[in-house]
Amino acid sequence: MKSLRDQYRTLLADGIIPFWMRALDREYGGVFSCMTEEGEILSTEKYTWSQARVAWTLSALYNRFERRPEFLTEARRTLDFLLAHGRDAEGRFVYRTTREGAHLEGAISIYADCFVVYALREYCRAAGDAGFRSEADRILERVKRRVEEPDFRETAPYVLPPGRRTHGVPMILTEVSGEDEYPRIVMNRFARPDRRLLPEFLTRDYEELPGSEGSFVNPGHAIESMWFVMHWARRRGDAATIARCAEVIRRHLEAGWDPEYGGIFLGIDARGGEPFLPHSEKKLWWPHTEALYALLLAHRLTGEAWCLDWYRRVHEWAFAHFGMPETGEWRQRLDRQGRPITELIALPVKDPFHLPRAAMLIPDVLEGAD
Repeated sequence: MKSLRDQYRTLLADGIIPFWMRALDREYGGVFSCMTEEGEILSTEKYTWSQARVAWTLSALYNRFERRPEFLTEARRTLDFLLAHGRDAEGRFVYRTTREGAHLEGAISIYADCFVVYALREYCRAAGDAGFRSEADRILERVKRRVEEPDFRETAPYVLPPGRRTHGVPMILTEVSGEDEYPRIVMNRFARPDRRLLPEFLTRDYEELPGSEGSFVNPGHAIESMWFVMHWARRRGDAATIARCAEVIRRHLEAGWDPEYGGIFLGIDARGGEPFLPHSEKKLWWPHTEALYALLLAHRLTGEAWCLDWYRRVHEWAFAHFGMPETGEWRQRLDRQGRPITELIALPVKDPFHLPRAAMLIPDVLEGAD
């Protein structure tokens, strides 16, 4: 376990941190994330989602890895940019801006707002800024109201048809809000005991949808969601929910693992048909990073041996296929066979979030820290 902990800390210190510190916009704040896998900047446009995520990552590095003043300085500069330039007249965070902050695409993703809240709260753990704490509370309250309005559809980069709910909303609010309502929606509405797998889409009344839309499953989302819920359940001392979460993780790895080439599919169909969303056969870095942390957390909280067996399988495949020794970071997009691709999937960015978050959380769980 010490060797594993050291591996992740080295990945952060020698790879992830130098890579992303070079990509920061030291003049206006934020990060240049529209780049190639190798780090070549393709555009200085800023997707709000990625800006908020790098603010969280920088704040978390200060809180969890090394109290380097530069981390906090750049996190603050990014948050100042977002609060000054990232919102429309109604207070909603827009999707995309110029480098200087002029709006290019409006408020089409509630996830941008949620990641801003996530970043503000992580920053406040270090800096204790009462103004930022209040700002996070105000943004969150608006998000909670908005997602319950009948015409809510702000779920870019994916389109949410009318009359639908998506698992991603209560999922992210479980982690960002810390409130009881959202993990209960995840566990009682989406991860129902009678279901083998967790669907991404339901009706507004939480009923199942017909066809491939209703049977679409995102294994990585389900796994990430479960560790969010496990964090909540651990605070409550709820061992039964933790055990349920661990079993959901296991089911999605069994169903989502490619038996021919290895790795976790981006999407699957619960009935064995053609998945609803495109690129489902691809292998992306983020489901694997989420699985690595979720499995070690589940093992720590339940002691189940299968968690380590699956961890070893995911670890070996992910480090062999996503690692880029020449940059110190990970490649983010592979085809089914595990070969690098440049095809656009979701956002046209290289994202400074999932890998550093896992690399920070995994040493904590190995060391027994909460």
